[in-house]
Parts: sequence; structure tokens; C-alpha cells
Amino acid sequence: MDANSLKNTFGGFQQDDVSKDIIFNSGKVRDIFDAGDQLVISTSDRISAFDRILSTIPHKGEVLNRLSLFWFDKTNDIIPNHIAKKISARTIAVKKCEVLPVEVIVRGYLTGSAWRDYQDGKAVSGIELPAGMKMNQKFDVPLLTPSTKAEFGEHDMPISCEEIVKQGLVEESLWRKVEKAALELFTFGSKLLENNGLILVDTKYEFGILDGELVIVDEMHTPDSSRFWYADTYEELFKAGEKQRKIDKEYLRQWLMEEKNFMGKGDIPEIPDEVRLEVANRYIKAYEQITGTDFVPESLSSKEEILAVSEYLSTVK
Repeated sequence: MDANSLKNTFGGFQQDDVSKDIIFNSGKVRDIFDAGDQLVISTSDRISAFDRILSTIPHKGEVLNRLSLFWFDKTNDIIPNHIAKKISARTIAVKKCEVLPVEVIVRGYLTGSAWRDYQDGKAVSGIELPAGMKMNQKFDVPLLTPSTKAEFGEHDMPISCEEIVKQGLVEESLWRKVEKAALELFTFGSKLLENNGLILVDTKYEFGILDGELVIVDEMHTPDSSRFWYADTYEELFKAGEKQRKIDKEYLRQWLMEEKNFMGKGDIPEIPDEVRLEVANRYIKAYEQITGTDFVPESLSSKEEILAVSEYLSTVK
């Protein structure tokens, strides 16, 4: 990875790139096209933190998309997914689903926001944890800690499994299927990653209904949706009360906070090339460590990507 890579990032689509008849929505990272019974989802190289779009990172979109495809393929016997077709390294067509209005977070360790709540004496998504636990301690069994989905720019809010059913967000029998699937996915992911020297610390899943059947949607076990630690140093660092070695995009957040005193408010600081390259190398490292294979870029140029997506959309609309 060198400075030339920074010139070839894909910042995403604009409405003018495709027919104006196509309904188009752009999120923080993904661009979504409505293609009738399908959605076409393109994962750009945009990177966000603190709910702000900051810059682009070489190969980031490809890494995220290919990782999700890797996991969807591996877990198809646990739960079906929404994939219809791979269009390019960063773009997929998916079957339209009725997406459930909650995100399902599974936690294997007491860290992040769960640790902060625990320190403040709060329950974690309605779960009262025992006294005397330490930061980064492993739970006896993984915790399922859902959150509501916030509007763009807002923050998701924790909610208990009981409240999800009580408020009618998800019908009880369906929610039990969601719980079962989420825990099975987490267990499967944890075992596979253990063989590659990683710990799946916590992760986010999204589910939907397709033809009356529960399916997994969005992304799975990527650095944007999950936290990973290196297994070989976990015990030593945990006993010493020190931070774990990790693979995720926390590096950029820390740089923004420590070097620019930026936590989402005010003007977005310029991110130097060396920081963008370091973030790119971390995403690629994550891909290689998670899959156990080398990352060989397959990304199309921006012009080729736009053409490939436009041609696919013309065949399904």
C-alpha cells in the first residue's frame, strides 16, 4: 500500500451517475439503489467516525463487502441471507426484505459502552451484571444487548429484549428466533476466528423477513460492525489491566481525539495521507487475519464501477 493508492479511492455514487428513474439513497458508507424486488448496495471507500463522513480509505469498501460475503457464505446453514448477486468487489444486489427495527449486539466481553455503563452502576440493555467484574473480562455466556435504530446523525439507544417484545417492535416468537440465530452466529464466528488467532469481542447483526422467513442482512463480522482482539496476548493484558491489541477502526477515532481534539463537533479536520494509509493497512490486515487468506485487490476503477452498476440496474428495472 503506497501513496498512489490514495488517488484511486471510490467516494461513492451521485444520482447523476445512474438513471434519474432509479431511487437512490446515500448513507455514511453505502449507496443504495432501489431496483424493484432488489436493492443494489455499493460499499464506498468513505469512512465515518462520530457520525460524520471524514474521508476515503483505499480498498475499504472492497474489504467490507468481501468480508461480509465471506461470512454470509460460511453461515448459510445457520440462517439464510439476503444476497442475490455479486456485481463487483464492492457492490452486491440483495433481495428486498422487511428489516427489523432493532440492531442486535452480541457481547462476549465486558468492554466499550457496556463497561462504561457497568462502571456507572447501570444495567446493560436491561441485564444486571454481577459485582466485581473487571474491564475486558469474558462473560460466562455471551450477552445479547439490542439497541433501537436511530435516525441519521442520532445515536442508537440500548433496549432490553423484554422491552422489544413489550413495545411490539418484534413479535415474541420471531424475537426468540432472532436471539437463537444471533447467538449461533456469534458462536460460529468466535470459533472460526479463534483458529486464526483472533477473539470476536462483540458484534452487531441486523435481521429481516424475506418471504416469511428470518434472514440476516447488512454486513457481518467486519471491522466496522465488530470488535476483534488478538488472542495470544489477551490473558496477559487482561491480568495487567491494560488495553487489548485490537483490529478495528478505533485507531482513527483515537487519532482524531488525541491529535485534533475532534469528537464530531465543528469542522472536520484534514486527515493526513499517512493516517489514511495506516487505516487502509489495518483494514487489509483485518481481512487477511479474519479469512486466513491474502488480500488481492479486485476493485474496479470509479468509471468501471459506475458502468457495472448502471448496466446491472438497466437489466432489473
